[in-house]
Amino acid sequence: MHLIDPHSHSRRAFLRRSAQLAFTGVALPTALNLASIGEAAAFNAPDGSYKALVCVFMYGGNDYANTVVPYDQASYNKYSAIRTSIALPRASLDAMVLEPTAALPGVQQFALHPAMTGLKNLFNSGQAAVQLNVGPLVVPLTRAQYATSNRVLYPVPPKLFSHNDQQSVWQSSSPEGSTIGFGGNMGDLALAANTNSLFTCISVTGNAVFLAGDTALAYQVSPNGAVKINSAGGDVYGSSAVKSAMGQLLQQTRAHVLENEYNTVTRRAIASESTITAAIGANAAADARPEFAPFVGITNNSLASQLKMVARLIGARSNLGAKRQVFFVSLGGFDLHDNLLANHPTNMKRVSDAMAAFYQTTANLGVANNVTAFTASDFGRTLTSNGDGADHGWGNHHFVVGGAVKGKAFYGTPPPVSVGNTAAADDQWHVQGRLLPSTSVDQYAATLAKWFGVEASEMSGVLPNINRFGVAGGRPDYPIDLGFFKP
Repeated sequence: MHLIDPHSHSRRAFLRRSAQLAFTGVALPTALNLASIGEAAAFNAPDGSYKALVCVFMYGGNDYANTVVPYDQASYNKYSAIRTSIALPRASLDAMVLEPTAALPGVQQFALHPAMTGLKNLFNSGQAAVQLNVGPLVVPLTRAQYATSNRVLYPVPPKLFSHNDQQSVWQSSSPEGSTIGFGGNMGDLALAANTNSLFTCISVTGNAVFLAGDTALAYQVSPNGAVKINSAGGDVYGSSAVKSAMGQLLQQTRAHVLENEYNTVTRRAIASESTITAAIGANAAADARPEFAPFVGITNNSLASQLKMVARLIGARSNLGAKRQVFFVSLGGFDLHDNLLANHPTNMKRVSDAMAAFYQTTANLGVANNVTAFTASDFGRTLTSNGDGADHGWGNHHFVVGGAVKGKAFYGTPPPVSVGNTAAADDQWHVQGRLLPSTSVDQYAATLAKWFGVEASEMSGVLPNINRFGVAGGRPDYPIDLGFFKP
């Protein structure tokens, strides 16, 4: 079985079973304490340091070729010849050229989509990097190996090119139905570093397997703040007496163990809502703070609203008792089989504006070096056009942003601009117009996890396939640390 390493997960399997058996309010804290004692050593921070990872997920499969665009004349000519009706005009890219500290091989250049001025400026000033051609892999894989039928030696990620499954594989290494994500696995390790462990993993965009751990819970907030239990937070049927009665019913101790556990969870939710609300303050007050000025003027951008809430939570980290946190935000609308040229620019601007404003806000808060945001998506899209859009792909280009990032640089292998229809060396990384990833999600995530504080001995418990890469997997050409953080 390639997706699960039973030796690495033996402790996690034990903890999962403990949690499954912990139906009462007594047993569950015991399971949580076992997790904290055994797995949080890497996150003890005697110097009081804080770190946060923020996953920015682009649902639908972002189009890599019109995001990080081949710009040098030879590459652009190939790109425009293949993309025909959906290629961006080269003149529109002139002001968007990325200027890495170390030039790419030959004269190869890239530019960002014309709507992405914020991320372009962050890249060229050294606060952002581009990881080229990253995607899910079970083992390192060439095009020739992918073409064989031997899936024992050359396994591929399950259910390739399926939206739901590849969203889950990106977040958890397993297809739809997975219950544990790599953000949650990091959260498991970080629980003991935080005074209130409930605020270790926080989603501002609803449920996501990325934040689910064996013991860490994905706490959800909205872009406007903590989510309230209506019957406990306001008058019911216009009656304060009914509200009071409902509050007692929801929180009182019960004799039946299941009823009592339900009310224990409810009490925790009500207390947590009060803690969050008090820590972040009112929206109007936050809007008036100069630290959050980078978000002023950004409208019709749900991603910016989510990232602003993440920034507010980070700003309140001391009141929340947080030393290590993992956040999840998202934006949809990237499944552009049609109308790519018409609809893609809007989302590119939203991503760029939101991430640039978020970075500047972390700088204003004095934590830019302690917060790293990174992008992810179901998959890339085909380089070939289907007429008005592009179809489901595999590999993709992604952004890493933060003060700790060794920016102004590309990481990974620049893919040739080709559709992969010949046996030529230039077609090594292409499968029917799709990029075959030259960097795995596990490598990408391991680099982020190492910066966050995960020890080498804990890495396989966070990322089940990681030991198939790097020196441990006999593949030093697929390094576990991709190098996009400063020493």
